[in-house]
This record gives sequence, C-alpha cells and structure tokens, in this order.
Amino acid sequence: MTIMKSENLSISTYKNPLPVSLEAIEQAAARLEGRVERTPLVRSDNLSKRVGYPVHLKLETLQPIGAFKLRGAMNAILSLGDEKRQRGLVTASTGNHGRAVAYAAEKLGIRATICMSSLVPANKVEAIRALGAEIRIVGRSQDDAQEEVERLTKSGGLTAIPPFDHADVVAGQGTIGLEVIEDMPDLETILIPLSGGGLAGGIAVAVKALKPEARVIGISMERGAAMHASVKAGRPVSVREEETLADSLGGGIGLANRVTFALCQALLDDIVLVSEDEIAAGIRHAAHEEGLTVEGAGAVGFAAVLAGKVTISGPTAIIVSGGNIDPALHKTIIDGGAA
Repeated sequence: MTIMKSENLSISTYKNPLPVSLEAIEQAAARLEGRVERTPLVRSDNLSKRVGYPVHLKLETLQPIGAFKLRGAMNAILSLGDEKRQRGLVTASTGNHGRAVAYAAEKLGIRATICMSSLVPANKVEAIRALGAEIRIVGRSQDDAQEEVERLTKSGGLTAIPPFDHADVVAGQGTIGLEVIEDMPDLETILIPLSGGGLAGGIAVAVKALKPEARVIGISMERGAAMHASVKAGRPVSVREEETLADSLGGGIGLANRVTFALCQALLDDIVLVSEDEIAAGIRHAAHEEGLTVEGAGAVGFAAVLAGKVTISGPTAIIVSGGNIDPALHKTIIDGGAA
C-alpha cells in the first residue's frame, strides 16, 4: 500500500515554514564531527544488476552503537545547556534510541534513564544496561514508556531526549542526507526506514533542499505503521502497536506531534509498506548478498526493492539504518526458518 504525491516536492513548495531547516542540519554536522561516524555509501552490485541502475547502501550499521540514532541523540544532548544535562537524561525507546542516549551520556559523564516497553528485544535492553543506564520496563507499547518519561521529568526533574519528535534530534538524523548528496550527487531516489519520522523527515529536509528533484520514499512495515496511517488521515492518529521483525519501527508518532508529521507530510514523495515475509527476505538478502548483519528495520529498503514495491528509475540510495538484531533470530531467518 502506498501514498502517492504527484507534485515534485521541495522545500520551496511547502507553504508554511518547516520545523527543521537545512541550516540546522549543517550546524548539527559541525557539532557531530568527530563524535559520530561519517558512514560509507557502498555500491550493491547485486541490486544494481537487478534493477538496472546504480544502487548504493548507506551503512549506519557502522555507527558505534550499530544504528543511526546516535546522530540525533548526540546532537540533542550537545545542544543542551550544562544545567539541563546535569539533571540527568531520560527517554522512551524501542531500543536503538535508548542505546544512543546511553552511549552519549556515558561519553559525556551524564546519568541516563531509558524507559522501554516489554516488546523491546532482550538483546537491545541488555546492550543499554551495559552502557550504565538505568532501565525501566513499562507496559506493552511505546506510549506506555513515554508516560513514564513524562512522570520522571515532572517528579525527578530529568531532561527528556525525545526519540524522534524534536528539532535537534531530527537535525542530527538529517546529517545522513548531507552525506548521501555529497557522495552521490546524481541521486534520483532515496529509500528510508520510516517510523516516527525523525530519520525520514531529517533526511528529506536535506535532500529536498539540495536536490529537489530527487524522490524521497519512506518504507515501513504493514503491522502498526503509525506515520503511514497519520499521513493518510491528514493528522496524527493512534495505531495498535504489534510485534514485528521491524521492531525499531514500532510505536506511535504522538497525537501532539510537533515536528516530524509536518516534515513527512510535506516532503515524502511516497510511503511504502512491506510484509513480515518481505522483511525476512530483506534480512536474508543483506546477509547472503551484501555480507551485512541487518535488523528488520534496517532491511525494509531491501524488502521494498526485492518485492518490486518501488520503481527504480535512476541512481538510488538505501539507508541501512541498524544492525542490532538478536543473533538467534538472525540465524533462524538467514537459514530460511520461520521468523
């Protein structure tokens, strides 16, 4: 299922000021230099041959925490004043953002509390615990975890670092777009995992500002795709959070969403949904053909291309957003077993 937009979208065609600017993303890039990896954009010979155009992979799996989330979390934390940092940090996470906040907090000597639902895989919980953060497991949804964050900010005075709906977080993620355009100036299409919209929204701002004719496509899973449902409805809506191989894409966008809904509604040319079997096929492809260990959320771009759900008509970049998959689950999938 897709949402198609016929107009050629760009920053200049959006009627209202966007909540994140190219300038903010450029400032984030300067702030993050030396603190996050400038990840490589590598050619996929297999996919390039399959679709008849150059396909390159942006390997955010090579960040120190194994996922792109470090960019946004680090930028948001570095943008805080000392007083807010020293209060301690708190966030809700489906895994990778929590790991990013915990990693950044450890590097900067700040305490961090990470709130997660019981749906977050155990390997992601333990990776966060290993970084010294306090863990709170609350309820069975991202919304439940967010309620605990709000309680801790009010009662404990902690400073919240939102997982996506925050201008500094979005600007940090948008630095990926700057790097892709620099490395691939002839970009025609970019495929981005889509959840709350921090990654897709940030990259879209950078890409549409620097190369307005490029297509920006968000890829999400069929189970509980909150941004897809919200863009379709024309406003933020709630969806039921379900178990999915793309667990990092779970959770709502927030009914009071202030940043990412506007960006995704304005700048995404299309939103494509992929099934659980297609995500598993993407994970297998990454392992067998690209030599990559990729989690379900990071495999949705592969899934969309392999399933023929995206028309490739020129040089294409796929954002491989993370590789933090449970090893036993990964082995089951790549061996061809039922996920």
